Amino acid sequence: MFKLKLKPIVAALIIALGVSGNAFAQDNLVNAVKNNQSNQSKELFTFTDVINLENTPVKDQGSSGTCWSYSGNSFIESEMIRKGKKPVELAQIYTARNAYIEKGKMYVKMHGNVELGEGGQFHDVMNTYKKYGAVPREVYTGLSEGQTRNNFSEMSKMNEAILGSIIKNDKLSDNWLDAYTAVIDTYLGQAPAEFMYEGKKYTPKTFADQVVGINPDDYVEISSFKEYPYYSKFVLLVPDNWSFDLVYNVKMNELVDVVDNALKEGYTVAWAGDVSEKGFSWKNGVAYVPEIDFGVMTPEQKTDMFNGPKAEKAVTEDDRQKAFDNYETTDDHGMHIVGIAKDQNGKEYYIVKNSWGLSNDYKGYLYMTKEFMKYKATAIMVNKNAVPKAIAKKLSL
Repeated sequence: MFKLKLKPIVAALIIALGVSGNAFAQDNLVNAVKNNQSNQSKELFTFTDVINLENTPVKDQGSSGTCWSYSGNSFIESEMIRKGKKPVELAQIYTARNAYIEKGKMYVKMHGNVELGEGGQFHDVMNTYKKYGAVPREVYTGLSEGQTRNNFSEMSKMNEAILGSIIKNDKLSDNWLDAYTAVIDTYLGQAPAEFMYEGKKYTPKTFADQVVGINPDDYVEISSFKEYPYYSKFVLLVPDNWSFDLVYNVKMNELVDVVDNALKEGYTVAWAGDVSEKGFSWKNGVAYVPEIDFGVMTPEQKTDMFNGPKAEKAVTEDDRQKAFDNYETTDDHGMHIVGIAKDQNGKEYYIVKNSWGLSNDYKGYLYMTKEFMKYKATAIMVNKNAVPKAIAKKLSL
């Protein structure tokens, strides 16, 4: 009964407050890169696996800004495999639901002066895992009856409307959090207190401990910006870092060293960064840094951008810092690095698992050059045991 009454009430708030929301951010991103493609790319690239670590099937996050949760949970699933456990598809929307509750608390504490969108960071996956546990997707999908694909548009607008109304009050009521949580549960469903899995009863906490079996304190986020002291921690200043978590700072080329070492030692890597780039083709499944700026390319060069291997710009630390400072690098996507491949010329690329379904040339995967990875990464997450010993020592891990 409560659920049926809630939507009209908050819908009225949306109209009254003139809320537009940020609900289509992910759809906008997909649309922004849809024309980045060449017609002979698949025929003119030949990739050979060097390392291809086991991972679970590609998913589709739908019309929701939950790439961070899909890629973060995919990363955890690969950690289960690495540890010799039977992989379980974890409920990505359970993670998102709990992060949205924590984000709502921060939004109110900060009087609305933090990001309230659907996005997040990889530490949100680990922080919610630590506090709320985990559940299998078969137990919690976040989908309403008859719904087959995520669509957070209306929910996001309602979240913004109700919290926008709450922070306008001179004094908070005692039940504001219950009201906000009820909005989320109206759309995504109430989180299970306990459930059955393979004939045994679990709570989300016992499932995390006994079935998933990772320690969230074993994972670190690493970035690289020359404006901060190297081998120290800093607050990553991106909108989706609403919790103001700290990341480690290393030199730009050491990001590559960390990823390479992790993969060679059997660890996958979670990657957050910017894919709204002319050198990123989702359709063709290739990401690189063109040697020539797109703005000065001829029409023929633009058409040919992904038709086989091309020369790349050699990225410097100054390039990386400037792109971030000028909004040319933003934290618009998260993906899961699962291996290394070589093209027909012997050049290495990272094998990257996306969460946009199977609609591209490589059935949901793509090949990212090392230049692109280190240029456009905002942060990576790895098991701290995957960090090269020399770098780990500098970070006091």
